[in-house]
Amino acid sequence: MPREIIAILRGVRPHEVEAIGAVLIESGISTIEVPLNSPDPFDSISRLARAYADVASIGAGTVLSKEDVTRVADAGGRLIVSPDTMPEVIAATKALGLASYPGVLTPTECFCALRNGADGLKFFPSNLVGPDGLKAVSAVLPAGTRTYAVGGVGPGNFQTWLEAGVTGFGIGSGIYKAGMTADTARQNARDIVVAYDRAVDLVGHS
Repeated sequence: MPREIIAILRGVRPHEVEAIGAVLIESGISTIEVPLNSPDPFDSISRLARAYADVASIGAGTVLSKEDVTRVADAGGRLIVSPDTMPEVIAATKALGLASYPGVLTPTECFCALRNGADGLKFFPSNLVGPDGLKAVSAVLPAGTRTYAVGGVGPGNFQTWLEAGVTGFGIGSGIYKAGMTADTARQNARDIVVAYDRAVDLVGHS
């Protein structure tokens, strides 16, 4: 089963994105998003999709309009991640058969996202919710709701979040920052994977 880690390549440029994607996949991270406030993001998404769509889930982050959803789909992306809950973006995503992960912070936003067809919920910024907040909100969410913590998560608190019931994590600067080499991204990804696997194992045996 793929690790529940979404690599967020904010600031990545098209000419380097395939090399970055390759080291992430080799390291064991197979869900990759390119935020739309990156340079030429649709070009980067297209390059990733052409190269790795058969072994990874490629998509976009910071998606704020239904028009951008269409552009992501045209580029070959299959995953739409947003910082907010916008029903028309979710509807456009599902109409094109893509996976929808809108950003939420409150129970109202969670239920709005789910009622409009979201596949999972991106708690952002998750450091404002915290593991205890997630646990409280999850108590009223439908069983099986997929939840992802994004913002302020990393090796030091993976276990705490997993114990609170989170499904997975979105990791940005902990894996990649603009201008970073593929070799550095590889080492960061490997460190994240080791920490994630250890946390999953500890929670599974607690």
